[in-house]
Amino acid sequence: MKFNERLKELRLSSSYLQKELAAAINVSVRTFQNYEHGDAEPNIESLIKLADIFHVTLDYLMGRDDNPSAEAGAVELRTNPPVNPNV
Repeated sequence: MKFNERLKELRLSSSYLQKELAAAINVSVRTFQNYEHGDAEPNIESLIKLADIFHVTLDYLMGRDDNPSAEAGAVELRTNPPVNPNV
C-alpha cells in the first residue's frame, strides 16, 4: 500500500478531519490533501508526528510493513556471518 493510501485509510478509520491533522503537523489543509492524493510527501518531522498520532510505526505509515506495531521484530541486516579480519 502506498503512503497516501495508508494515510487516508488511517485518517478515515480514526475519524480525524483533514484540517485537524493538518493543524497537528503544522501544514495547510491543501498540503495535507496533496499528501492524501499522492501529489506531495511530508518531511520527516511530519511523518514522525503522524506515526505518533496514529500509534503506528513509520514503516507501516510509509507502506513498507503491514504490521502497525513495532512488535513485529527487528530485521536481520546481515545475510552472511561477519568476516574475520585476521584470516
